[in-house]
Amino acid sequence: MAIAFPRFVRSESSAIEEANMASSSSSSVPSPPPPPVFLTQEELKQIAAYKAVEFVESGMVLGLGTGSTAKYAIERIGELLHQGKLKNIVGIPTSKQTHEQALSLGIPLSDLDSHSIVDLAIDGADEVDPYLNLVKGRGGSLLREKMIEGASRKFVVIVDESKMVPYIGGSHLAMPVEIVPFCWKFTAERLQRLFEDSGCVAKLRTYKDSDEPFVTDNANYIVELYFEKDIGDLNAASDSILRLPGVVEHGMFLNMASTVIVAGELGITVKNK
Repeated sequence: MAIAFPRFVRSESSAIEEANMASSSSSSVPSPPPPPVFLTQEELKQIAAYKAVEFVESGMVLGLGTGSTAKYAIERIGELLHQGKLKNIVGIPTSKQTHEQALSLGIPLSDLDSHSIVDLAIDGADEVDPYLNLVKGRGGSLLREKMIEGASRKFVVIVDESKMVPYIGGSHLAMPVEIVPFCWKFTAERLQRLFEDSGCVAKLRTYKDSDEPFVTDNANYIVELYFEKDIGDLNAASDSILRLPGVVEHGMFLNMASTVIVAGELGITVKNK
């Protein structure tokens, strides 16, 4: 489906336009223009995703992201393959969910064992700071995302403007950490103590409407860290988290994004590293 962008207002119905024309013809005072109707967050995500797919070329090995934004990019890639505008694409999915979506669209799939270098990865993000550091993994796929996107020559991130933050943790929403299930409470308490100066609260992720622990595609748990204040040096924070026994990976993607495409009310903004 073609999208015309950046266009962020839709015209009113023809009936309203005709009424305005009739009114203006019978009065010397022009009718006021109709109020703008802004695009929804989902429409902004779709626009950013379609823009990211412009980086895709035939013959590429692609890292296929996970989540509500990445799904639009995958749909577009499948559409272009079906139309013959893209050929010889190989996709490496970052989750079981993405694997199923890509298969349903006829996208050929492989893995890092067969393709250790990925030409291009496209994925969304939960936070983007001014230096293009990211928080990812609120969908639960941070480990596979980091493996595949870390192996990519170019990593394009697609977001709507609500994901832009002044610093990592600035949304005051979860920064996920994947941990082994064994003694998870012990690990969660140690994670919380690491960042007590930043007002950190650590919570085990559970399934919606349930007390059952959320289980990742790798059969692990996720502890969500919530920060009241800036955690400071991100590389030092990363090292401290990864040194804890029981931690598998965290959701800070530092110095990984090559390009961030932001869709907002004023149009598309492309930020390059």
